[in-house]
Amino acid sequence: MVKIGIVGMPNVGKSTLFQALTQKVVDTSNYPFATIEPNVGVVAVPDPRLNELAQLSQSERIVPAIVEFVDIAGLVKGASEGEGLGNQFLQHIREVDAILEVVRAFEKSDVTHVEGTVHPKRDMEIILTELALKDLDTVTRHIPKVEKEARSANKDAQEKINEEVATFVSIKNKLERGVPAHDMDETERLEAAGINLLTAKPFMYLINGDPKKTDLADFPPNSFVLDIKEELDASNMSAAERQELDIQNGLEMIIKTGYKMLGLISFLTTGEKETRAWTIKKGSTAKQAGAAIHTDFETKFIKASVIFWEDLVRVGSLAKARDLGLLRTEGKEYIVKDGDVMEFKI
Repeated sequence: MVKIGIVGMPNVGKSTLFQALTQKVVDTSNYPFATIEPNVGVVAVPDPRLNELAQLSQSERIVPAIVEFVDIAGLVKGASEGEGLGNQFLQHIREVDAILEVVRAFEKSDVTHVEGTVHPKRDMEIILTELALKDLDTVTRHIPKVEKEARSANKDAQEKINEEVATFVSIKNKLERGVPAHDMDETERLEAAGINLLTAKPFMYLINGDPKKTDLADFPPNSFVLDIKEELDASNMSAAERQELDIQNGLEMIIKTGYKMLGLISFLTTGEKETRAWTIKKGSTAKQAGAAIHTDFETKFIKASVIFWEDLVRVGSLAKARDLGLLRTEGKEYIVKDGDVMEFKI
């Protein structure tokens, strides 16, 4: 299951967004640290393909892919040194796969800002600095452990471990200069991810403001604008109602961006019992994809029947797809594509 942490400074709209996404009633009171323990909510990944396949197969139920959202309490300047219960909050961030940072761009006199003024870029720098300072502390503590390991290793292993030490020293130096781990070179990023550095995680930025008045050119890649209060008000609307009122689907934007950043896709299974989406890494082989269902589907994999979902819906049944040669038999090295409908033989 994909886990996305919602972070940001206090009073930027995190808990309101969480409520809109999960339809779970949480405390959105207008004061810093309204959220102390993280709120956790599991939501279905919007996927219209499932409805079409379920109708074709007359499935008893639909099981979408899911994403877990974790609403983490507001970070403030000094969080890396424990300000605002910062260490506790930073630990919650360590446990997520990707970070969704909510940035306040709206002006509202009755909603206080912990820094006194609304300044999106300043707020983003504060959050990144606090995460980087925590990472710096983590790396500084980690280097002596690797050095000790190098001293006790045999001669063949020492060279490799010494290379690791040099990489961690380089990571430390860059963090000291304010470079986050996700902006470092590939070797450094891999080592940083290996010890779960916060700034090694993929970031996306939700600018909480008026989409018509916010210029995304001022913000990093993977940024989008959403009026979170409007999103909460529209959270029970149908797709047609949203389209009529020209209201974006915030959940869809967040999940699509998250999947893209994490390199994830979904393959599908369908039958009378259920139609289901399964989340895997892009580039997975058919054998590796089987593990999403059960480890036996990987270890005992023989072959898979595969058809793209649109082709199946167009012809109307697996039997007809087989007659038309659209249902292919693929081996363990087949690279699964997003939207493949698969049936495994083990």
